[in-house]
Amino acid sequence: MGVSARHILNHGPTLAVLGRTVLSGLRPPSGAVPSELPGPEITETMPPLPQALLDDFVREVGGEPRTYRGQVPPHLFSQWAFPMAARTFGELPYPMIKAVNGGCRMEVNAPLPVGEPLTVTARLLSIDDDGRRVVMGSRVTTSTPSVEDALIAEFYAIVPLPKKPSENGSPGKSNGKPKDKPTVPDDAHELMRQKLPRNAGLSFAKLTGDFNPIHWIGPYAKASGFRDVILHGFATQARAVEGLVRQRLGGDPSALRVIDVKFTRPLVLPHDVGLYQQGDRIFMGDAPGGPAYMTGTFETEKRP
Repeated sequence: MGVSARHILNHGPTLAVLGRTVLSGLRPPSGAVPSELPGPEITETMPPLPQALLDDFVREVGGEPRTYRGQVPPHLFSQWAFPMAARTFGELPYPMIKAVNGGCRMEVNAPLPVGEPLTVTARLLSIDDDGRRVVMGSRVTTSTPSVEDALIAEFYAIVPLPKKPSENGSPGKSNGKPKDKPTVPDDAHELMRQKLPRNAGLSFAKLTGDFNPIHWIGPYAKASGFRDVILHGFATQARAVEGLVRQRLGGDPSALRVIDVKFTRPLVLPHDVGLYQQGDRIFMGDAPGGPAYMTGTFETEKRP
């Protein structure tokens, strides 16, 4: 049985951001780079998420809902934090419709209680423009009436920039050598494997509101340069979190303090993929020695 479409009713902010991004792609980028960073804070209060959504999310990413009784699974953070991060990028002079998810850091200070509204504060942290691409960083903090600064997420969006013509008028060429793509270390230990169906992107979209068509519409994904639809970076990270909780942390989600990841390759669907560990490092990939679609680190901390 697939993920229910009724969850889409909970994703108004994310759907609004996607709509604005599509509209912005129809006109030249405007706005200006801010003169001072970090930027100003923006804050919104969002209603509590329904238990059915929380349970279906945990099941979708490979977990057991009862593990999170009384708390919001922190790896669902993109549902409410991503639209706030996107707002901090929204007035910048870059073609945001081409933005890709470069990575994310999630820091858990305390569990988010179920049934409480979420107060979400975001601000633009950094802009790195080297002429070929721009990397933008944003921090989003989530609190509730009973827990302040429970969850902190840092997002990194990458936007490729148009190639500048050379002095003779022809398109410019890069002088640098292509960087080697990360691989799973040969000595990494496999924590879990998951068979991801082709509709995994659509299921994650129903749970989070991120309906970017590269994740669920094949022709659009192919027109964008991918072999087929690709899994959300946030879905890859969420599955890694669940793998750590179940296979490394004894089923105790409170033991995970920090997970910091980069998305290094498109994860084309369908796919049989593994989560691998080497010390405090993790990798999502096909096999040791093979390509890594996500790399990262994690920190643990047992709480009373």
